[in-house]
Parts: sequence; C-alpha cells; structure tokens
Amino acid sequence: MRTLEQWFEEYAVSHQNPKNKAIHYVCVPAIYFSIVGLLMSIPSGLIASTLQLNAPIIENWAVVVLLFVLIFYIRLSIAMAIKIAIFSALCLIVNYYIGQFVPLWMFSIGVFVVAWIGQFYGHNIEGKKPSFLKDLQFLMIGPAWVVENLFSRK
Repeated sequence: MRTLEQWFEEYAVSHQNPKNKAIHYVCVPAIYFSIVGLLMSIPSGLIASTLQLNAPIIENWAVVVLLFVLIFYIRLSIAMAIKIAIFSALCLIVNYYIGQFVPLWMFSIGVFVVAWIGQFYGHNIEGKKPSFLKDLQFLMIGPAWVVENLFSRK
C-alpha cells in the first residue's frame, strides 16, 4: 500500500498549473460536500429507528459511508483522518441546514454537476487527464491533497 506522501506525489503530477490547482481547491471540496448531501438525501428511517437518537445530522447514510471513508484515511494517516473527519462533520452540519430550506438532493446535484464541470475545465487548462482515470482511489486522495495544500505549513 502506498503512503499518503506517495499518493500526493503522483496526484501532483497532473495538478501543476496554478489555475487548475485553484479550481481544485474549490471544486474538490464542493464535490465531497455534494456527495455528503446526496447521501443525506437517501431516506434513512431504518437508521433513525434503529439508533433512536433523534439526531438527523448523524442518523443518515452519509455517516455510514463516511465511517468507511475515514477507515481509508486512517490507514494512510491518523492526522489526515482527523482533518477529513472535521471537514466531514462540517459537511454534515451545513448540508443538514441547507436541507431545511431547499430540497437537499436537488441542491447537491447542482453543486456536483457544476463542480465536475470545473474539474474537467481545470484539467483542460492543465493539459492532463484527471488522476482518477488511472486509479479510482485518487477520488479519495483529492480531498486529502486539497486539505494538505490549503492547510499545511509547507
């Protein structure tokens, strides 16, 4: 299994252009956020009735999926897993409140589509294919790469 640093090095190869990087800093978190919203939109009565916590922010399918996502990150880096967990919690909270005002699934689809258009535009500028076309695991590396690049002291 590759280390997080090895993943980042390979991911960085197709993310050198400053405009593409800037687009990724916006679009990758937006895609992650929209996926959380889409997962929260799936009816979760089974989870809520099983847990009976009366806490819709955590009684949903997004939390179930995010637990598995965090296992992926824990295997790479505890520090990164904590950062992604914090971002995931923010996504859950903000999506919950957005869902109080608009249909969450519709909002999430809109964000998802616009963000992916941005991603492909960025790669068009870069002149290189998205990394996930080589290995789907790069879909998980993208959010960590953004966190690392935006919030590291390097």
